[in-house]
Amino acid sequence: MTDSATALAYVESHLDDSLDRLFALMRVPSISTDPAYAEQCRVAAQQLTDELTALGFAARVAPTPGHPMVVAHHDGEGPHVLFYGHYDVQPVDPLELWKRDPFDPVLETRADGTKAIVGRGASDDKGQLRTFVEACRAWKETAGKLPVRVTILFEGEEESGSESLEPFLHEYADELRADFALICDTSMWDTATPGLTIGLRGMAGGQVTVRGPSRDLHSGLYGGPARNPIQVLTNILADLKDKDGRVTLLGFYDGVHPLNADVQASWDALGFDSRAFLGDVGLSVPAGETGVGVLEQSWARPTAEINGIWGGYTGEGFKTVIPAEAHAKVSFRLVGDQDPDQVWNAFEDHVRARLPGDCTAEFNVRGGSRAISLASDSPPLAATRAALDAEWGKSALLASGGSIPVVNSIRSILGMDSVMVGFALNDDNIHSPNEKYDLNSFHKGIRSWVRILDELGAMANAEQPEAATA
Repeated sequence: MTDSATALAYVESHLDDSLDRLFALMRVPSISTDPAYAEQCRVAAQQLTDELTALGFAARVAPTPGHPMVVAHHDGEGPHVLFYGHYDVQPVDPLELWKRDPFDPVLETRADGTKAIVGRGASDDKGQLRTFVEACRAWKETAGKLPVRVTILFEGEEESGSESLEPFLHEYADELRADFALICDTSMWDTATPGLTIGLRGMAGGQVTVRGPSRDLHSGLYGGPARNPIQVLTNILADLKDKDGRVTLLGFYDGVHPLNADVQASWDALGFDSRAFLGDVGLSVPAGETGVGVLEQSWARPTAEINGIWGGYTGEGFKTVIPAEAHAKVSFRLVGDQDPDQVWNAFEDHVRARLPGDCTAEFNVRGGSRAISLASDSPPLAATRAALDAEWGKSALLASGGSIPVVNSIRSILGMDSVMVGFALNDDNIHSPNEKYDLNSFHKGIRSWVRILDELGAMANAEQPEAATA
């Protein structure tokens, strides 16, 4: 048997032990956004550190102004990879909607006979990060080594804004820098089709406030002659898109590139059902850009969305006022080479150009990030895809996803690209009650990482003769 075959056999014979270790981590309520759980975040970090140390990693709990990081290193031949995951979880509210204690995980058998791990953090991200740790364990227990050199970074604030992440990356850049990063916090296409995320949309967003009269006014006295900030703001926001669903901001589509033909072909082969996609949320008529498919809109096109709007009296009953001000939260998902600062500045210009007399606007920008695009034929991604194809028996989908800020941080601070592969499913209820992770995702996720590590090591060996000749 080859080393990888032996490691895969180990995964099969020790799956129950792997589940026990996952359950132990899930029992720790490491809710990062609530200060009451700060000690539990430290407990989770220490638990992972102790485990990695026992596996032969040089591991430590690294303090930050917020929750600690877990940093671990293991020598190996071949390329140096940085694996990123996060051990913190979302709050569990509303608790009454859970079928059981969120921090008392269970393996649940469903009506169709399939099994799922249920509990907070099952999918996001404890179950995902554990697939990688268990793959490392399989290699160490069978071969006594890892096929590649590995650095691990587990964050404790991903679910609460990652305030400590970028300062930490800057401070420890020399220690954390590797050839490329591996991230397991994304999804599969379906239960049988693995996915590789090769693009992430960027983000620009913030809040706009339109002010008119000096105070709220009685609409019976001032209705008609007085400017109504809600009416002004809604008119301005309505102008964000034309009749064909295209965003009207000046220069908005600068840097938006046509979809790669190979990627388009792989998406077309999926048989995506846009009617079912919309039907699941009670809709039936596609909106957005005319002539652009639903899947392409979701994965590869920029958007402008109004995320919240308020002003005037919003309590029970009725109060006939013209409000002094109105507010809206607006966000833009970005693709290609779109510049988040340019997009937000164009939005401010759009608002100011439409402000009538006696009205002013104030903006509170939340910040932004550029989109990430990865070459679909890069050696690390090609090796990862080959490993996934071997494990799942079908070609991995090359997909695009939402914003994952850490990918931008790793690229801008450490100068590395990331390979994003995950085994979550869209129905895993992440951030919601009754979060779950299919046992098949956990099981084959471990096996997939065993194969990926092997392929990455083989990739380095294959490059060696050429390097020697050079």
